[in-house]
Amino acid sequence: MSKASTEPSMMLNEAMDFIKPVTGFFGDNPLAVAGIVLLLAVIVASVAATVVSRVVARVAERTRFKWDDLLVAALRRPVFWTLLLIGCRMALLPLNPSQGFSEVFESVVASLLIILWSIFLLRIIRILLRAFSATARPQSIVRKQTLPLFENMGFILVIVISIYMIFRSWNVDMTAWLASAGIAGIAIGFAAKDTLANLFSGVFILADSPYKLGDYVVLDSGERGMVTHIGIRSTRLLTRDDVEITIPNAIMGNTRITNESGGPHEKFRLRVKVGVAYGSDIDQVRDILMQIAIQDPQVCDDPEPRVRFRNFGGSSLDIELLCWIENPELRGRVLDVLNTTIYKRFNSEGIEIPYSKHDIFIKEMPGVKQ
Repeated sequence: MSKASTEPSMMLNEAMDFIKPVTGFFGDNPLAVAGIVLLLAVIVASVAATVVSRVVARVAERTRFKWDDLLVAALRRPVFWTLLLIGCRMALLPLNPSQGFSEVFESVVASLLIILWSIFLLRIIRILLRAFSATARPQSIVRKQTLPLFENMGFILVIVISIYMIFRSWNVDMTAWLASAGIAGIAIGFAAKDTLANLFSGVFILADSPYKLGDYVVLDSGERGMVTHIGIRSTRLLTRDDVEITIPNAIMGNTRITNESGGPHEKFRLRVKVGVAYGSDIDQVRDILMQIAIQDPQVCDDPEPRVRFRNFGGSSLDIELLCWIENPELRGRVLDVLNTTIYKRFNSEGIEIPYSKHDIFIKEMPGVKQ
């Protein structure tokens, strides 16, 4: 048995000596001693979990932070199962199992504990990163734009270390595995170059932050949607048709992207184009369009709406109403309301909205003699 495996056993034996006055009432009956040890483990685990969920939680509630409450809530389960698993290992000692069985049982317990605390560590990383990003300044390293990058890096790091520790708990020598992984990595790199391109592009996208979660983007190919997920391999867009599009990061990193939510604010400018007949009162048209924009509750007051006379068209005077909305998601809805209101108002005011007309003059009908 290796030194790493004997040290936990010695600690467990010392713990058994500590509770020996309690188990001494049952004499030399190993099953009874194992049962009482297991019962004590359940009691201690329950008490510890209760202390964490009530006493420590109340202390955390008094702070002005919210993330410590989440940490305490996530700590209860690992504490309970850790003490219970240790109790199960202690309950096995009075039964005097074979050395092989003891080593396997210790490896199983160690693996379960590694998995348990790895999950807890992943939750801690996620909670802390989101807490830091929520209060981060624009120049901070951890902010909303870079949050997915650090979450993915933390996830990969914890998983790699956990796998390594699980192999060590089973006394598996990782040296040969690491050497083989280096050789296999070269072969995999050539075979999965597209996948690696997506991975590297995902890292650069997360670091450069050309867009973030919740942004409305338009691709060169014409797709427009809200960014719902930024992963290492791909980016997902939710279109206005409620259809999710998954785009490899290699494509996202090499295409032109228009971020409608970017800039100094998330507000989006609408262009409502309308044509009026020649001879219409331009000042009246301006006043009506301004009134319609100002009275719409979904149109922003700052920047204020404006009307521009753009062009002398072939059959109309081309005028454009410019106004801003709070979110690009509202573009279609607000545009529908404005167009409907403009059409009804122009009809009631007697302002003609012309359409393309063509007059045909027939000089002579074929086959008809004058």
